[in-house]
Amino acid sequence: MDRIFSGFLLSVLLLFQNHGVYGAPPQPRGTLCRTRPTDLVFIIDSSRSVRPNEFEKVKVFMSQVIEALDVGLNATRVGVINYASAVKSEFSLKTYQTKASLLQAVRKIEPLSTGTMTGLAIQYAINRAFSDSEGARVRSPGINKVAIVVTDGRPQDGVKDVSTRAKAAGIEIFAIGVGRVDKNTLRQIASEPLDDHVDYVESYSVIEKLTHKFQEAFCVVSDLCATGDHDCEQICVSTPGSYKCACKEGFTLNSDGKTCSACSGGGGAALDLVFLIDGSKSVRPENFELVKKFINQIVDSLEVSDTLAHVGLVQYSSSVRQEFPLGRHNNKKDIKTAVKRMAYMEKGTMTGQALKYLVDNSFAVSNGARPGVPKVGIVFTDGRSQDYITDASKKAKELGFRMFAVGVGNAVEDELREIASEPVAEHYFYTADFKAINKIGKKLQKKICVEEDPCECKAIVKFQTKVEDLIKSLQQKLEAVTKRIAALENKIV
Repeated sequence: MDRIFSGFLLSVLLLFQNHGVYGAPPQPRGTLCRTRPTDLVFIIDSSRSVRPNEFEKVKVFMSQVIEALDVGLNATRVGVINYASAVKSEFSLKTYQTKASLLQAVRKIEPLSTGTMTGLAIQYAINRAFSDSEGARVRSPGINKVAIVVTDGRPQDGVKDVSTRAKAAGIEIFAIGVGRVDKNTLRQIASEPLDDHVDYVESYSVIEKLTHKFQEAFCVVSDLCATGDHDCEQICVSTPGSYKCACKEGFTLNSDGKTCSACSGGGGAALDLVFLIDGSKSVRPENFELVKKFINQIVDSLEVSDTLAHVGLVQYSSSVRQEFPLGRHNNKKDIKTAVKRMAYMEKGTMTGQALKYLVDNSFAVSNGARPGVPKVGIVFTDGRSQDYITDASKKAKELGFRMFAVGVGNAVEDELREIASEPVAEHYFYTADFKAINKIGKKLQKKICVEEDPCECKAIVKFQTKVEDLIKSLQQKLEAVTKRIAALENKIV
């Protein structure tokens, strides 16, 4: 009898445990990033082509990177080399040991305003900045040696050989180019892999957007859930150096370990989605191809069919051109083929005119939109609009369209926020580099889905009733056992 009762009790406990796992999945938790000990030297171009206000932007960028570091004698040490025709050490790795003193020193740096001797500056870093006498530590697996080179022009000396020597000495080099910089020079300077170590921005006004990349580069323990670098559809749960996915109550995790299905077995939902794509001259042909891949990345996540997701595509520059309306293509293959064939328009950036077209035409029933089906617009732009966007942006949201705004390079974040639906933080995205838009695509894949109500399955009600009955039965058995024990004790006495 006792063995049967123990087995019954174990079954009930396991039942409660399973209910805890599926009924209330673990929630994401945030952790602070700890930066690894690093000897970091900024090598900053302040030649004549860098205007004073632009140089201030570089100082802001350096300060933001430093803000995210664990600064100290046994943590990260920071030095700054300022160069033009000559090289000036602003401060060495041993000069400051606190974050506050470093930030104050950065604010005092002044531009030199002459030529561009980038090779000479890198040679100085090898000979002096990363020397023991200047505060550099002995090379070891536990100490990283990193140089961040920021330049906006073609160097007046060679950089290939000296950069090779620096990398052979164990210095990891990041190369940031601005404006009309010679991109081949950046590739010669940077460490491998080049995709991780070369960055380009159109102007100094957006260089601080690269801050997040370097915060991650120096990070030892990062919460991938908090940074959004994961593939979970609903809930991301952090684990040491990794993550796992979970689902909301009423949903189950699919075999891919990432996506979730409603417990009623429901699939996708009906959705009318229109892409509004900036095809202005500033995008450039090679980046326009990346935009096409971004669109098809989103399409891959949809359940496209006659009854579920429909996709439309509009391109704009100085004028607006509908590439294909909602409902013309009813499978992913045809949509992706049409996207690949889209020709680049070039010219201006009339975002306001394009938004008005979206409101007046793209989501009209006469243009393929379905009554009663949720409407989603994804606006992609790389620059400031040449016309007003306020009225059309406001009307789109008043009509119930869910608007996402994606900006790259010189896109104006205030405009992106104005386009985006509420809550704005969940509906607008920005990156300084076209190469990073695939990461935005991953985030959008999770957000554009029409959220279904957690299923109100009869099975859940039955489950809860079963648990309550088991608890009552357990209580009755416990009372009976208590009485038996009391009776035995009385006999012993």
